[in-house]
Amino acid sequence: MDMKQKANRLINESSPYLLQHANNPVDWYPWGEQAFAKALAEDKPVLLSSGYSTCHWCHVMAHESFENRDVADVLNKHFVAIKVDREERPDIDNIYMTFCQAMTGGGGWPLTIFMTADQKPFYAGTYFPLISRGNYPGFIDLLTEINRIWHNDRQLLLTRSEEFINAIKRVIPQRKQTTIPLNVINESIPIFVRNYDNDYGGFSSAPKFPMPHSLGYLINYSLLNDKSVLKMVDKTLECMYRGGIYDHVAGGFSRYSTDNKWLVPHFEKMLYDNALLVPLYSLMFNITNKFYFAEVAKETINYLLRDMLSPEGAFYTAEDADSEGSEGLFYVFTKDELFANLPKEEALLFCKHFNITDKGNFEGKSIANLINNKVLLSTNTEHGQLISELKVKVRRYRGNRPRPHRDEKLLAGWNGLLIAALAIAGRIFDRPDYYAKANKCYEFIKKNMCPDGRLFGSYCNGKLGSLAVLDDYAYLIHGLLELFASTGNAQLLKDARHLTENVFMLFGDSDEGGFYFYGTDSEQLVLRPKESYDGALPSGNSIMVQNLLTLSNIKREPYYKDIATKSIKTFANELKNNPLSHSSWLNAIMLFEKQPIHVVISSMSAVDAAELDRVVDGNYYPFLSVVKHRGDLNLESELPYLKDYAVGAKPVAYVCSDTQCYQPIDSPESLKQLLDKLYFGNS
Repeated sequence: MDMKQKANRLINESSPYLLQHANNPVDWYPWGEQAFAKALAEDKPVLLSSGYSTCHWCHVMAHESFENRDVADVLNKHFVAIKVDREERPDIDNIYMTFCQAMTGGGGWPLTIFMTADQKPFYAGTYFPLISRGNYPGFIDLLTEINRIWHNDRQLLLTRSEEFINAIKRVIPQRKQTTIPLNVINESIPIFVRNYDNDYGGFSSAPKFPMPHSLGYLINYSLLNDKSVLKMVDKTLECMYRGGIYDHVAGGFSRYSTDNKWLVPHFEKMLYDNALLVPLYSLMFNITNKFYFAEVAKETINYLLRDMLSPEGAFYTAEDADSEGSEGLFYVFTKDELFANLPKEEALLFCKHFNITDKGNFEGKSIANLINNKVLLSTNTEHGQLISELKVKVRRYRGNRPRPHRDEKLLAGWNGLLIAALAIAGRIFDRPDYYAKANKCYEFIKKNMCPDGRLFGSYCNGKLGSLAVLDDYAYLIHGLLELFASTGNAQLLKDARHLTENVFMLFGDSDEGGFYFYGTDSEQLVLRPKESYDGALPSGNSIMVQNLLTLSNIKREPYYKDIATKSIKTFANELKNNPLSHSSWLNAIMLFEKQPIHVVISSMSAVDAAELDRVVDGNYYPFLSVVKHRGDLNLESELPYLKDYAVGAKPVAYVCSDTQCYQPIDSPESLKQLLDKLYFGNS
């Protein structure tokens, strides 16, 4: 990049991704009326390039093409070029990614779209090399050809655009209310089994993604239906921990593995992956008592608190895969450098334990891993403690290297997922400090990202980004409900209810059910989709349905369940036809089907109630509805039925199902015995 290059108008943006392109010779515009007005006035097509600041292939295309003066000259002369940060404007990215997938059969980032001034796309792709290579047309050749057709045969492009828009509208499911497919729960399991990798876990060949919502669904299914299913989760999470997708030096997971063993990751670390994986490892420790599940969960939280926590208390978005222009360079080692920086015996031990070899396993260097280790060592053992101390030394040594870029946007939705993760891990590991971190994170969002009660999706460098989409609301409500279950804080429940009412108003479809991706007060784009697909992140609709069912159980009001029921019926055919791509929906259906069990633990003192609290916090009962009542009148205002439960000097647990209430319980042993019986049939 020519640092003498005059900055373009992206220099005024707050997005880290847009700022990465502020010194390109390309005359970039942010998405907005000015860009499209220019395209219309000058009769030019629009190039839309969407990506994010920690995206490896976005960097590659930027270096090859957008920093290239010849490319810039063609773009600036014949096109209006728009840059979009997909994490700031997921609404734009979502719609045009749909076009890309329809046009090409695939998608990814950078997303490259050519469109008219009225935002109608006519050509789509992802990464294009500068010069033609194999099946990939060179970017400069592509620009030249599109410009030629635009001037000589424009109707061809416009016809193509209309055809694709109509095709997309036809592809968007014409949803009709159908019966809830309860049988899909049992029918989904053989599909998971067929796709399961018996050697290394997971449900695909390379590249392998963690699929946390599938694993979470299988955990719940195993506890409520068939314990043998848990083996798939157990092996998958252990193999992920053993592999290089897990950062054995500092904690935290990379986005996916490029091979079937989980050895070689795509090295970028995303907040959402780690937020979704922490609860799984926490729950699996709770269920299996395998020490390494606990260590992974805690190390990952430590990584997030150490490396991803902003001074304001919310968490940053991601860390890049690249440093010094090379993917993975920050994370890999050679034997020679370790022997040069550690005492000989320590270097020998570290290299043997983490498979650091002369040959290496990634471009001549080694990714630390435990794939071939026969024994996994607990930090409670002498040898395990020594390894733990060595990891700290190596982490400090590695920390002196140039670090990968960190995207310091604060995203409401992804922080909502982490609030949930901290709340769940806090319950399991009895860590009230996790609750405090989660609460501080939420207080920042509430104070800074929700002016006048309308949530915004992103915040960076003191500036708000765009309006929040459905996913942001759904993930944040999920986080508040989990934190409420942990703390009993009435304000969290009240805020979750208010945010839910906003979802109804901004995103709801009262006629057909379900929720639109962006709100009625947002910029209206060429399409307004309702998403059901559970991809790397669960769909906002599936999480929102679970939120509604959880609220219905907590408040004991059918109102929320009725709306959830209508939503499930709206998307029923899609999840029935492709359950693996709707695993968060499967969880929602199990929650819908499960007869709710309510526990109210009443005590004037949290200290006195601690032993009863530990029963519901330290043992996992899927979909258990828990209210910790400490005599708070504000909580009674939210939950009027609490007035029927006496709050006295002695802690008492009240347990009810939909059809029966049991005698008040003041013994932790008796409470556990009853819940075990209600859930698992244990007497």
